[in-house]
Amino acid sequence: MPVNNLPFLTVFFLFLGLLRFDSIPGLEAAAGKLASIPGLYVFGDSLVDVGNNNYLPFSLAKSNYPRNGVDFPKKKATGRFCNGKNFADVLAEKFGLPLTPPYLSLRGLLKWKKRESAALTGVNFASGGAGIFDGSSQFPVSYIYICWSKWEYENQGGDRD
Repeated sequence: MPVNNLPFLTVFFLFLGLLRFDSIPGLEAAAGKLASIPGLYVFGDSLVDVGNNNYLPFSLAKSNYPRNGVDFPKKKATGRFCNGKNFADVLAEKFGLPLTPPYLSLRGLLKWKKRESAALTGVNFASGGAGIFDGSSQFPVSYIYICWSKWEYENQGGDRD
């Protein structure tokens, strides 16, 4: 049975284009307009996860192993499923934005206003092993996390002091 490589090739060439963003004619003007973007909000799976699964106590999909951070600043594993920066990190840098923190790391901020201001520059909701459909994940904890996040937003969860 033939394998369809079109989705992979599309993402690959998009990523390759972003790496060479400055050399593509006409996109420099677009980058100037996009520089006014206040933040980057990332949704996805392990391709763009920056460590949300590290905050899930029963998650089987964690990647905070020493080799996963060898090309990242400070050579520290952060929960990314790669050895350095992922696609979301590169995209944020290209637009002059800070790297997006894991959504679940913001829970450590004590005051609601601090959490709110931290979220204004972008947040990463991606979770390794997550999927769109209820049964698409091999890791049920990722599905529970997505459902919990949805419920939390619908109910404006937590205290706001």
